[in-house]
Amino acid sequence: MVKVKICGIKSKKDVEIVNKYMPDYVGLVFADSSRKVNVESASLFLEGLQKDIKKVGVFVNEDYEKVKNIANTLKLDILQFHGNEGNEYIKKFKGYEVWKAYSLNSEKDIEIIRKCCADAFLIDSKSGNKIGGTGQVFDWSLLKKIKNYIEKPIIVAGGLNEDNVEICIKKLNPFAVDVSSGVETKGFKDEIKIRNFIMKVRKF
Repeated sequence: MVKVKICGIKSKKDVEIVNKYMPDYVGLVFADSSRKVNVESASLFLEGLQKDIKKVGVFVNEDYEKVKNIANTLKLDILQFHGNEGNEYIKKFKGYEVWKAYSLNSEKDIEIIRKCCADAFLIDSKSGNKIGGTGQVFDWSLLKKIKNYIEKPIIVAGGLNEDNVEICIKKLNPFAVDVSSGVETKGFKDEIKIRNFIMKVRKF
């Protein structure tokens, strides 16, 4: 079954919504973003999160000690890195599952991805200097070409919503799909969009 991650939750209301529809993962953004949260507020609203939903911390080129402290404080299940974090940095986080995010621009990127020691790869779109959360779809045909060369789980992100997620799954059969702006209205998580998105993914 294809798994679902709802990224960018930042309030008690968001937690109440995801608790109703039970995605497999929720993402907490600790990098510069409109969805950025701090440890203090996150620790409060996460108290109500269903235990079966795994917590993913999203970081970009962050100091090791800061990531470790946040992960320990919030009892994160997975660390997701969107910057220039290399194998030496990733290997420091023993005991944590690590997802490394990449934007896919050409078939040459496959070698970069294959050399990474992360446990799974999140393939996202990139717009200018903005990493992730762009709301734009990348070239799925490119991922389809190289998917057979990548042995680890693939999470597809970037521009997904309730209208295109079924097509994405049919074409790519990923381990998981990741959505943020695609389930928002005016910058806030939308319960109806989250429900519809998850219902469509659960068909598979």
